Amino acid sequence: MMSLQEHKKPIVWTIAGSDSGGGAGIQTDIATINDLGGFACSVITTITAQNSVEVKLVEPVSEEILSAQLAALSEDLKPAAIKIGLIANQQQLNLIAEWLMGFRNQNLANKAIPVIVDPVMVASCGDGLNQVADLDFSPFKGLITLITPNAQELFRLNPVRQPSHQLAKQKTKQDVYEAAVIVNQQLKSHVIAKGGDAGQWQGDTASDLFVCQQVNGVSESHQYQKFWLTSQRINTRNNHGSGCTLSSAIASFMAHGYVLHDAIVMAKAYVSKGLIVSTQHGKGSGSLAKTGWPEDISLYPKVSTYHGSDIAGNSLVKNALSEDKFTKEANNTSSETSGFAQLEQEIGVYPVVNDLDMLESLLKVDCTTVQLRVKHSDELSLDKIEQQIQQAITLGRDYNAQVFINDHWQLALKHGAFGIHLGQEDVELADLVAIRDAGIAIGLSSHSIFEILLAHQLKPSYIALGHIFPTTTKVMPSKPQGLLKLARYAALLQPICPTVAIGGIDEQVLDAIKATKVSSVAVVRAVTESNYPTTAFKRLVKQWQQNSSDTLTKIELNHGELSIGELSIGELSNCEPSHG
Repeated sequence: MMSLQEHKKPIVWTIAGSDSGGGAGIQTDIATINDLGGFACSVITTITAQNSVEVKLVEPVSEEILSAQLAALSEDLKPAAIKIGLIANQQQLNLIAEWLMGFRNQNLANKAIPVIVDPVMVASCGDGLNQVADLDFSPFKGLITLITPNAQELFRLNPVRQPSHQLAKQKTKQDVYEAAVIVNQQLKSHVIAKGGDAGQWQGDTASDLFVCQQVNGVSESHQYQKFWLTSQRINTRNNHGSGCTLSSAIASFMAHGYVLHDAIVMAKAYVSKGLIVSTQHGKGSGSLAKTGWPEDISLYPKVSTYHGSDIAGNSLVKNALSEDKFTKEANNTSSETSGFAQLEQEIGVYPVVNDLDMLESLLKVDCTTVQLRVKHSDELSLDKIEQQIQQAITLGRDYNAQVFINDHWQLALKHGAFGIHLGQEDVELADLVAIRDAGIAIGLSSHSIFEILLAHQLKPSYIALGHIFPTTTKVMPSKPQGLLKLARYAALLQPICPTVAIGGIDEQVLDAIKATKVSSVAVVRAVTESNYPTTAFKRLVKQWQQNSSDTLTKIELNHGELSIGELSIGELSNCEPSHG
């Protein structure tokens, strides 16, 4: 049976200033957190008298009331994430850093709580908000998760400053990179250097530089990297509170259990949608709209590596993950950007097997899509693996089936396989151009929204989403994704790419998997460990093909909650098949 855990909204703190104009600060933080399904708590650092045109007065709260707010919340409303915005002076920053150190040291759970810092220094209208020219953020060293400066703030954070008359807009892309790396090293924090105000080299795009260190739950190939996150620039003056919205959205998504990389790209999409439908309320710049969970993949940023991992000479990956428009060497020919072969038929139930006899027995009972996953070992030489792969490909042709070969892309390419399935680490090594030019379909694994974006940029034949439940078939760096995340992933990709759910799936959870509207489902142990594999497969196919009205009638996603039929539940990541 599946266990359901009562859902509670995650608590997100915002430590920031009050904006009497309502478009930024505490006001927009609370609106964003609530819009994204969190419960917002606030610690006010500063009272501002401002409207959409100007800031008239900034008055910090006393250290006594600042400490009292932190203590009061700590006693009762433990945060799942913390956002820190406007800090009025150095005394406040030192106090918050000292509190944060004590909070972190209380227990291991507190050490893991993400803290997102938006180093607010100037209002959107151009007026200064701090009592001193520049704050020293070094007391935050090792205590925060992410800092999100815009270009002006980035260079003011950098201790090796150039003369003040050299504006951020005059800086180059390389200047931004060097400054972000310095901040990353000095604060021991991940950095998002926002590019909305970063100069003419941006053109009609808004590119943020993400400098990351080690990140739990993320593939090793995506750690200690620098990524450009590029979005189309939105032509609007209504950008008041955009930085506050971004940082509080990142905190909110992390409070819902998304890893840092995911939270950042989701927040970027949320801000883009908010800018598109923003409203001007006063005479000055208007504020961003609060538009709910970002489900339009076209609003997500394009991800590209920058001075990052060695991509092993793979021109197709370089074209998708390189510096894009900013790199002269990027190959932008039409042949390099075309997608892989499309599926010839819907997948449905997708067995993954390691045995050629089992593969053939499944094809005999009308299995239309199957994957052969064989690993090199002392018992299985490369020559034997090649023989099995060649036979599997031949069987696929004989039965008019879509047979995918896992990992062994050279052998699959050599023998003309219908399809190849690769993990994202393998993508960096495979000759994707040759695979695509041979007309071979390709399926790519993903374990997060960030990885979905990377896979999507390569235009694969399908994207596998997982692992949904705990699995013993493979050691994974990420946590089980659960049904809520699966539903969000499927909604994101539904219009543009077939999807396959994978990981710990059997007939007990199949109805719930189908209710997420994922295109297909991969099964491993539910077939391979059955006493009667073909019977188990046929039973799964029958269950999958049943009309959804006979099982779980609908799935609804709203403000971080998952609703299936008559149930209204939360994350459901603890919902596991009984076999473990």
